[in-house]
This record gives sequence, C-alpha cells and structure tokens, in this order.
Amino acid sequence: MLCAVFLLGTTIGASAQELASKDELYTGKEFSNAFANPQDDPDLPNVLLIGDSISIGYTVDVRKRLSGKADVFRIPSNGKYAAFGSENLDKWLGKRKWDVIHFNWGLWDICYRNPKSKTQGHRDKVDGTLTASPDQYRESLQQIVARLKQTDATLIWCATTPVPEFEAGRKVGDEIKYNLIAESIMKKNGIRINDLHAHALQGLPEIQKQKGDVHFTSQGYAYLAARVALEIASALSAESSERE
Repeated sequence: MLCAVFLLGTTIGASAQELASKDELYTGKEFSNAFANPQDDPDLPNVLLIGDSISIGYTVDVRKRLSGKADVFRIPSNGKYAAFGSENLDKWLGKRKWDVIHFNWGLWDICYRNPKSKTQGHRDKVDGTLTASPDQYRESLQQIVARLKQTDATLIWCATTPVPEFEAGRKVGDEIKYNLIAESIMKKNGIRINDLHAHALQGLPEIQKQKGDVHFTSQGYAYLAARVALEIASALSAESSERE
C-alpha cells in the first residue's frame, strides 16, 4: 500500500514538473534582463560575455543553458567597436576572477556612419565614414587580447555574425574580411574560436529579424545561444580536466 502511494506521488510529481513552463524553472532578473548579472555563487565558475547588441540578444538564453553550471555575467553596456572595448576593458574586467571570457567586436567596426543620415544609427554605406579600418581593427584587437591574456581565463573569440543584403550601413562580405583578421590574431595567441558566423548562416534567413537587419528574432538569439553555451561548456570542461 505504501509502495503504491509512493509510486502515485512520484508519478504526480513528475507530471507536474513536465507540465510546468520552462520559464518557471528560472528565477531572478538575470533570466529576463541581459544586464541583470547574477549573484556570484562561489561554487560555480565565472563566465564573462563581451560584445555588441548581438551578444546582448543571446545573453539571457546562455544563462539559462548554463544555469547551475556557471555564473554568466556580461559587460554593463553595448561593447560597440574594438577601440571602445580596448578603452573600457579594465573597468569591465574589474577584480573578479574569470574562468572563461567569450568576446567579440566587429559589426560596429565595419559600419559606415554619416551624421546627416536619418537611418537609425546614422548608418550610410554610400556617403558615410568607416568606423575602423582593417589596420585600426587589428591594432585594437591585439591590445584587447594582450590585456585579456593577463586574466588567465580561458578565452573564446566569437566570430562576427553575417551582414545581410540591403543593410544600410554595412557592406556584405566586410564581416568576413574582419573575421579573418581576428582569426589570425586568435590563432597566433592560441585562443579558442567560436565560429558563430557559420552557425548563423545555417539558420538564415529564418532567424533574421527583418530584411537588411543584422539582428535576430527571439528564436534566432536562442539558436545562437545554443552554440555559445556549447562552446563555453566545452571550455569549462577542458579547464576542469586540466585541474584534475
């Protein structure tokens, strides 16, 4: 009799859990707001996400996927372009001990802007000025990598996602040129590479927010987050194995 009651209770409990919305399993602002960083659990490794609006878009989903495995933080703003990152890196890194840092710059760097343009962000690839030349981008990334290596964290470079046709301020293919610059620097420094560009291409155009937009739908960001979380989990696993 007691066995039957126990089995019944177990079945009901399991059913209730299966019926629960996945969102109900996550509590705390960090699972709804990219900029609401979690409380630091001393028993979990610390992960830092650095990047522009694309990284902002996938932050929450990455936290959900790594819940209970790592505390996932992000910088308190849009990372913008590489030179901006280099200028603010010390402040963003703070004094926390980082186990993994997943970082990216690129979309802002390859953007042409014109103060007279009425397009959002003053984007204008016809009469605008390029934010960072290839040489400027390379120099900023080299400075960034040198500083990040001082943290002793496992570093993951995230390739810049695709520029679609009809984007107002960016030229199709420029992200590939800048990704090659970044790839060369990362390989020279033994830094892991997350090819999010190739991953995003596999999901396009379904995950694209709208025609000519570099941003993604909510389902698209979840799709990107799956790859980001996988790369971070792999880095954490490798780091754990090395300690053993």
